[in-house]
Amino acid sequence: MPYIDGFVIAVAAKDKQKFIAFAKHSNPVLKELGAIRSMDCWGDEVPVGTLTDFRKAVNAEDHETIVFSWVEWPNKETRDRGMARLNELAQTDERFDREKYPVPFDSARMITGGFETIVEI
Repeated sequence: MPYIDGFVIAVAAKDKQKFIAFAKHSNPVLKELGAIRSMDCWGDEVPVGTLTDFRKAVNAEDHETIVFSWVEWPNKETRDRGMARLNELAQTDERFDREKYPVPFDSARMITGGFETIVEI
């Protein structure tokens, strides 16, 4: 069954196009490393919760929109190899030059997780 990496981030609403450009530039690398697909989704209906919610999870500010993203891998082994290689590339590959390709969000507030698929319909 597929293995999923999930991400939630806050992006300034004014930077939507910058985020799209960033994702279109960086996400193809994941496919090179074995990912089946990657999805980036711009918050449309993200309600404020009483106890917790997506906004609170990433300390989103009023001017920011929630982005929910995931990467689908064929299995955990492919993901582990791909992510190890991604970490290597981040140090050496010019596609990760943050001067040329700045990250349009605060990665310190990003939440991530790896998930084993248990039901697929």
